[in-house]
Amino acid sequence: MKRSVILIAACVLAALCWFGWRADARALLAGYLALWWFVTGALLGGLANVWLHQLTGGDWGETIRTPLLRAARWLPLACLLFLPVLVGMHLLYPWAGTQALEPGTAFRRWWLAPGAFAVRSVAYLVLWSLLSWIELRARHRSPARAAACLLAYGFSSGLAAVDWIMSLQPEWYSSVFGWLAGTGQMLTGLALAVLLIDREAARPRLPDLGNLLMMYVMTWAYLAYVQFLIIWAADLPREIAWYLRRDTPGWHAVAWSLLALHGAGPVVILLSRHAKQAPRVMGMLAVVLMAAHLLDCWWLVLPSVRGMQAVWAWPAALPVLAAAMLAWPALRGARTKGREVHA
Repeated sequence: MKRSVILIAACVLAALCWFGWRADARALLAGYLALWWFVTGALLGGLANVWLHQLTGGDWGETIRTPLLRAARWLPLACLLFLPVLVGMHLLYPWAGTQALEPGTAFRRWWLAPGAFAVRSVAYLVLWSLLSWIELRARHRSPARAAACLLAYGFSSGLAAVDWIMSLQPEWYSSVFGWLAGTGQMLTGLALAVLLIDREAARPRLPDLGNLLMMYVMTWAYLAYVQFLIIWAADLPREIAWYLRRDTPGWHAVAWSLLALHGAGPVVILLSRHAKQAPRVMGMLAVVLMAAHLLDCWWLVLPSVRGMQAVWAWPAALPVLAAAMLAWPALRGARTKGREVHA
């Protein structure tokens, strides 16, 4: 019965994706890129938290290590799923199509050449797969290895954010964008860990995880605010173009939602000692943070893509439905195994 329901749901979803591609292929691919960035960032952020624990120590890391390493096994597959973006880059990136970059930008023309973009993309994906392979097969913990992996992750994820997200608007730039993207990934990775662990069994460690979550939330909010403040205060056309794309009532609502769900709301909750000790509250907060970060990925990607039609909303949401259907059995299995470890 379950297999027939899954098969029917898959067929319906495939039909919707086909109609979405016909309605607005660019919107469907943009939604796919946003979802891919969210999923891969969560897996990478989880690994980064594992490496952070190897450097700092503490009982909090023992609680989340096993489920995050189990989740990291999916990272090579997630990297492979970037292929549709490479194939359809001419739909998303103006520099990959007929639109020429501004004159006097020789380095950017070289950096954003389709061939160089593809080579760098493959290099990032191979590096991340290699990092997960090394950590999964390591027989002992090593602070030196963790430090090297964190440096490689931080450098590559920042460059990847510039290549895959910022270059959707090649005229725009921000010096903190890579840091902002990396902080969001580590926040989402820790939220995923809180969601996967047996929170009742890990109750003594929940306050530590809550404090770390609050640090990530505050850092992300600070970086996002500083980026907005500096760019808006300078009021340079090239810099404010990114925010002007989001200067519509719909995207204003998204911005306020991010402020509430990705910033102020979680901080207020995590300031409460009782909230951080409540397994159900922490689980609900982890779900909210992950949903808010997915909304943030849409905020980063969708307005930056030129030429999307007015029907972008439902084609862009289709990859989320597909990923949820595929990820749910894996998440359930990871949580069940996590409970066995705690037991």
